[in-house]
Amino acid sequence: MNDLEKRSFYSFLGLYIVSSFLFLSLIGYWYYTAQKNALKNESYYKLQHITDVISGDIIMAHMKNMPLKERAVPKDIKIALVNTQGKIIKGKLYVSLVQAKPAYFVQNGYEVFVSDAPREHLDIKYVVAQSKSLGKALISLERGVLLTLIIVATVLAIIAWLLSKLFMRPVHQKVEQIERFINDVTHELNTPITSLSMSSSQALKAGECTEKTLKNISISTKQLYDIYRSLTYLNFSSKEEIVEPLEIMKTLEKSVAYYQPLAEIKRIKFEVALEKMMFAMPEAKATLLFGNLIGNAIKYSSPKSTIKISLKEHTLRIEDEGIGIDESKQKEIFEKFKRGTEYSGGFGVGLSIVKSICDAYGITLSLESSLGKGSTFSLKFV
Repeated sequence: MNDLEKRSFYSFLGLYIVSSFLFLSLIGYWYYTAQKNALKNESYYKLQHITDVISGDIIMAHMKNMPLKERAVPKDIKIALVNTQGKIIKGKLYVSLVQAKPAYFVQNGYEVFVSDAPREHLDIKYVVAQSKSLGKALISLERGVLLTLIIVATVLAIIAWLLSKLFMRPVHQKVEQIERFINDVTHELNTPITSLSMSSSQALKAGECTEKTLKNISISTKQLYDIYRSLTYLNFSSKEEIVEPLEIMKTLEKSVAYYQPLAEIKRIKFEVALEKMMFAMPEAKATLLFGNLIGNAIKYSSPKSTIKISLKEHTLRIEDEGIGIDESKQKEIFEKFKRGTEYSGGFGVGLSIVKSICDAYGITLSLESSLGKGSTFSLKFV
């Protein structure tokens, strides 16, 4: 990844992780608070129930004039009985009752419930239940919540990393396409510019222009103009143009004549059979459409081969004897920046422009191709 991609990647990753951790922390805090309150309520009602049961035993023993039987209580609960003089007559107090009165409080790690339910029967004023179970339960809860948060945070971090990778994949692919496109354009521009420079230098040294020099200058200029037209279409294709009936045959003849010098360099022959046909589309778009198809046919054809161009029954066919296109790549070559082969350069926008124009004007585009045998592009004007 380049620096821009890295910044985007870590920005997305950081934003995802921070927002996820913040949300996770809020959920953890809410859960801990809810569970803590639930444990407190459970401890409160548990201690209250024990004191009520023991108070009932005290009242019953007093009314029946019987000795108070010891009530079995859970091991984590300590019971103390306080008489009307404030003395402990049974059990042990693990906290200090500063102001003896019915209450529920926490002191020295103990939850304490003081009940006056005995109503001074058997001279007992308070039943005090004490327990450390709440503190232990809260410690266990804190550890459990913390461990869960760590595990979930780790999983979220891994997910964030994977999502960031997935998020950056199309961006990385697009950046690679753009970088390749720039390299290809640079490469494509280099050939005609070098040819123009050499031809101009030769003309200046000779003091005159030979026919070959003029032809080289003309061909190089046309190559530059083709690149310019393609780049202009990519940037300004949304511009509306006036659509009028166009004589397709004449436009095709102009395109064939325009590319004739390029074909002659590779000693490629054109076999042209055209019928008159009218179709509503801007001439500039038709020229760009035909130019890309003819230019591609020349570029990917072998020297001394033949390109057949026919227009009949509202169908244009451009058939070459070139390298052909692999069947697995025939669908994707109409996508922007996609090329069917690395042969003979190009920057992967010609056929995407062709498809874009065909789609815009309702022209049916089809392709027949075999590796090593050539390709045939058909345009059905409906």
